[in-house]
Amino acid sequence: MSGPQPGDASEALRERVIAALRSVYDPELPVNIYDLGLVYGVDVEPSGEVTVRMTLTAPGCPVAQFFPAQVEAALAAVPGVTRARVELVWDPPWDASRMSEAARVQLGLA
Repeated sequence: MSGPQPGDASEALRERVIAALRSVYDPELPVNIYDLGLVYGVDVEPSGEVTVRMTLTAPGCPVAQFFPAQVEAALAAVPGVTRARVELVWDPPWDASRMSEAARVQLGLA
């Protein structure tokens, strides 16, 4: 039998972080930001630092000023996260092709 591998704790934390991202919903669409395809990257360090690169559905989105802080708060509440940071990026621009199949079904697009 083999014991826990070095990456197991980081992978478990990554799974909890993704679950937290799935608990945050876009303010205009009834879909979580992860399945909507707004999350471009999730970096989890062994120290518990988490950095998420994400975008919004449009650069002029009225929630741009407060939404990243809302996402950071959801990440910071995850057990094991020592620091949460959200980087808002605009390249590549978001489009509907980034949505998961579940999001497409939820929005009636599949």
